[in-house]
Amino acid sequence: MDKDRIEGNLKETEGKLTGDEAREQEGKAQDSWGKAKDSADDAFESAKDLGDDAWESTKDTADAVKDEVDKRV
Repeated sequence: MDKDRIEGNLKETEGKLTGDEAREQEGKAQDSWGKAKDSADDAFESAKDLGDDAWESTKDTADAVKDEVDKRV
């Protein structure tokens, strides 16, 4: 949980306890923003991992092909 989500939850709770609807809504918005950032970070990391895996696979295939060529030469 990141800073925006924590602060958002605190503001939302504060708004509920004090009856300040604007503060409550501000907290909900900040929490939603934090969730969106978390989702974007997760998507980025997943894409990066897939790219790294593809790169490793490509290198492994290239090494295998090179080994086969070296055996024939």
